[in-house]
Amino acid sequence: MTHESRDVLDPYEPYSYPRRGFKEWGGFVEIVAKKDWKLKARKPVRHKKIKGLIERLTVPLGVETDLSTAFLETANFGPWNLLIVDKSPLGMEVESPKQEIIAFPTLRGILAWSPNLKWCEVDHGAIPFLMNGADCMAAGIHRACDTIEEGDLIWIRDQSHGKPLAIGWATMGSNEMVESTKGKAVKMLHHIGDELWELEL
Repeated sequence: MTHESRDVLDPYEPYSYPRRGFKEWGGFVEIVAKKDWKLKARKPVRHKKIKGLIERLTVPLGVETDLSTAFLETANFGPWNLLIVDKSPLGMEVESPKQEIIAFPTLRGILAWSPNLKWCEVDHGAIPFLMNGADCMAAGIHRACDTIEEGDLIWIRDQSHGKPLAIGWATMGSNEMVESTKGKAVKMLHHIGDELWELEL
């Protein structure tokens, strides 16, 4: 069954997805409580001081980028340690469920760097749930990068346009999340419209 483009929710369109505390789907608007996080400990850093962090952010995802001439900063925001590139939060460090510190691009980082690894793909029916911060269920996943293992931090993209929607912890490997028709596949960490996405610098 095919769908015309006008039937597909585009979370990047302000009309389809009002930001700043409002979320809309199927004719209703829900007021969403935002956490009152503040940006803390913001400071400029030299490229050579965080070269290792940049490699941890990019190499596992197959990203090639040169940040040697960019204005780089680090800061704390909620549970995230951020890497700010030319005043845009493109990278983050977070603690995994196994209490390991993992580096990963933010959604804005994924938009900027276009990684080709560690992704899963959902149909448009899953988008409104993800936009409300729900975990990603296996039933909505149609494809996934074959390198995903349980416990990996991965990004979720939409099936129609390949745009990043959310980031979370895989609770199953790539084959299982594609083949399963029930169960949670990704535990949500960061999604379009959350506090990190809304952060203005």
